[in-house]
Amino acid sequence: MTRLIRFNKPFDVLPQFTDRGTAGGTRRTLSDFITLPGVYPAGRLDRDSEGLMLLTDHGPLQAKISDPKHKMAKTYWVQVEGTPDMAALQALAQGVELKDGLTKPAQARVIDEPENLWPRTPPIRVRKNIPDTWVELTLREGRNRQVRRMTAAVGHPTLRLIRWKIGNWTLEGLKPGTWQDAPQTTKPTRTRR
Repeated sequence: MTRLIRFNKPFDVLPQFTDRGTAGGTRRTLSDFITLPGVYPAGRLDRDSEGLMLLTDHGPLQAKISDPKHKMAKTYWVQVEGTPDMAALQALAQGVELKDGLTKPAQARVIDEPENLWPRTPPIRVRKNIPDTWVELTLREGRNRQVRRMTAAVGHPTLRLIRWKIGNWTLEGLKPGTWQDAPQTTKPTRTRR
């Protein structure tokens, strides 16, 4: 039977099971939270990002979730510096020119701070004279550090980045550092905020 789990990756955790980047492997990894044998990440989430990761023991499912050719939507909650105006939101939605080319169209809108949001350790930097705003951004491609590069390109650097949803799977009910088996469905699911 195929196994698929949802995991809420905390900030400063590598999206892999081993630390190959430092002598002695001192950074936290998925193995600090998940001890299931044979499951592997279906996609990545940067060390300095938080939120939903899917892991599975089924190669074809892993490819379907992570391969950009399947165009599975990924939704992020992004806390940005400043207050994006309509032009910035339209640029995010229509595509932003990055060093590696124009991004594909996306969905972008300002949202209230997400309910039941957990504190980040360490907290984001706060500037007294510069407000911050939450933006919901849905992409159908997955370039390296794409969300951060897109928000910076429109003049609003990312302060905090949380992946809320991949396809029909969400973070709903998962505290940071916890995981649970995910339903394997292609039918849309309702989510609440």
